[in-house]
Amino acid sequence: MSEQQKLEGEDLKAVEELRQAHDQIVKQLHNVVVGQNEVIEQLLISIFARGHSLLVGVPGLAKTLLIRTLSETMSLKFSRIQFTPDLMPSDITGTEVLQEDKATGSREFKFIAGPIFANIILADEINRTPPKTQAALLEAMQEHQVTAGGRRHKLEQPFFVLATQNPIEQEGTYPLPEAQQDRFMFNIMVDYPDEDEELQIMKMTTATYAGQVAHVLDGNKIIRLQELVRKVPISEHVIKYAMQFARLTRLNNPQTPDEIKRLLAWGAGPRASQYLILGAKARAVLHGRYYVSGDDIRAVVHPVLRHRIIPNFSAEAEGITSDVIIDKLIQMIPRAEAESLTDARLPNLTE
Repeated sequence: MSEQQKLEGEDLKAVEELRQAHDQIVKQLHNVVVGQNEVIEQLLISIFARGHSLLVGVPGLAKTLLIRTLSETMSLKFSRIQFTPDLMPSDITGTEVLQEDKATGSREFKFIAGPIFANIILADEINRTPPKTQAALLEAMQEHQVTAGGRRHKLEQPFFVLATQNPIEQEGTYPLPEAQQDRFMFNIMVDYPDEDEELQIMKMTTATYAGQVAHVLDGNKIIRLQELVRKVPISEHVIKYAMQFARLTRLNNPQTPDEIKRLLAWGAGPRASQYLILGAKARAVLHGRYYVSGDDIRAVVHPVLRHRIIPNFSAEAEGITSDVIIDKLIQMIPRAEAESLTDARLPNLTE
């Protein structure tokens, strides 16, 4: 057996391990959280693709509970930061304090780490804090480090920021600029439960029931499985299919349909294409497959593009949201080139 065949065999075994971990995590989460299957799926995809997520939904939809429970199932250090208008950057990152050694009388600065030094960060109501503090968090998201007193402090891996945002309260808020929203891999819409789910919620939360969750993964396994996701092969056909979703939102692209140009003020950048591919790879592995299909791309199009394309005034006046525009793109872009290769026998593999 060659080294390459051996490696592929190990990877395929790890794919099955990740699929089983996915099923176990979902089962554990449902011991505490009712419904929200699509939200859970997208959260897990972003985590195993090393991405951060922005959860948008009205209060009371279990966003905080879901994230806290997810950290428990993965045996990760959890930190919740409640964003308020008076929150300062040092309240998140930490600060340096002057300490005196009583034995020698010498003084030196010592860094006191802030709540950002955890594995899963819940940035609760991120739009309630001024841009200066938002920027401190986003620097940590991008660089996986914080700077205090001219010194850089590395953050422990794995590291995820899962931020929540209330879409209905705008008074006293500081909406994230588009450039800062672009740092989030996914924009996940958390919707109301259906009737059966809400009935189950009422029964669970008004009685003595207390859901318990078991540990499924740990930090080292998560890092190893994240590396596996990036090794998943993807055909050039599927890469080009994913790329079209970003390119056909740009107003300066002559191939962009007139109907799309009429509705958009701004299109998606290259980071959208990157996250489409990474998200599709993670979804494929979570479902036990070692190849990427067009279905995987379409499954992550909405959370990837939702906050990266900006409807213009005309679209807003007609009540057309970014999700409606994304639906139009899915209908316009031919599926044939992505569906031509949907099994493990892929020519032209690109990692």
